[in-house]
Order: sequence, then structure tokens, then C-alpha cells
Amino acid sequence: MQATLKAAIPDGQLEIHEASWRDVFAIHSLGRRCFDADAWPWLDYLAALTAPGAIRWKALVGSEIVGYVIGDRRGKGIGWIASIAVNPDHRRQGIASELMRVAESKLGTSIFRLTLRRSNRAALHLYRRSGYLEVDVWPNYYYDGEDGLVMEKAAAGNEL
Repeated sequence: MQATLKAAIPDGQLEIHEASWRDVFAIHSLGRRCFDADAWPWLDYLAALTAPGAIRWKALVGSEIVGYVIGDRRGKGIGWIASIAVNPDHRRQGIASELMRVAESKLGTSIFRLTLRRSNRAALHLYRRSGYLEVDVWPNYYYDGEDGLVMEKAAAGNEL
């Protein structure tokens, strides 16, 4: 899994493991740091970390959770990446790309979707680089009225 990482994380230091309810407070704290007012309440994280069929993975450097991804399967072969976050101190090291790769693999659907703030340029660049295309806009999606961009990607071997 470390092949996509830059030198900032020594080889073998990053590990990706399935997250559980035991990680709820660390993941909630990371979500608040990354998303501020957009972060889910801790009960929503607990629900996502225990829901049957949901995928939930954490990125660890040593014993520290530095990133996570949460997703689920929806009708007609669609997998949603509901939340993905990487600690700002560990960004631009390939962690988000690795978490997305794991999420897509574990979702096992033919189409992947996600939503992001229109103003989140770094995430938009990551998703475009990962093969996602903008397919919809959800007006006033975020608490402050900012639109949400819906992006979609076909699994390898499928075309949109």
C-alpha cells in the first residue's frame, strides 16, 4: 500500500486497517479538525462505524489515526464515499488516494459517487486526478448555503 506515498512518511509507516466503533472519538475529532462545522456529530460517526454493509477504513501512522474513509452501497451498483478526511499535518502524501483506492475496492460497485464543497479545490483536484467527473450540483447543500458538487467515477472496466 505504501507505493503511492511520498518520502514524508517513511516506508512501512502507513497502515490501512478497518475502523470500528472503538475509533469513534478519534475519527470524530479528526472530522472536526478537517471539516469544522461540516463535521458529522459523533453519533453519526458511531452509526457509520457500526452499520451493516458500510465500509470504514482508517489510515495509521504508528498508533495515530491520520485519515479515514467511510462509505456505503446504494441501489443499482452505486457506492458512495460518504466521508474521507486526512489530518492536515499529513496531507499531500498519498494517504487520501490510498484510502479512496481501498474504499472503491471494498465497495465493489460499478459506480462510485461523492460530494464535496464547490470551494474545496484540493479535494476537487484529488478526485479529478482519481478519475471522478462532476455530474451534478446540489444547491445550498452545506450549512452556510454553499453548493455541493456531486462527482462520479466508473469502476475499472465500466464506462459512464
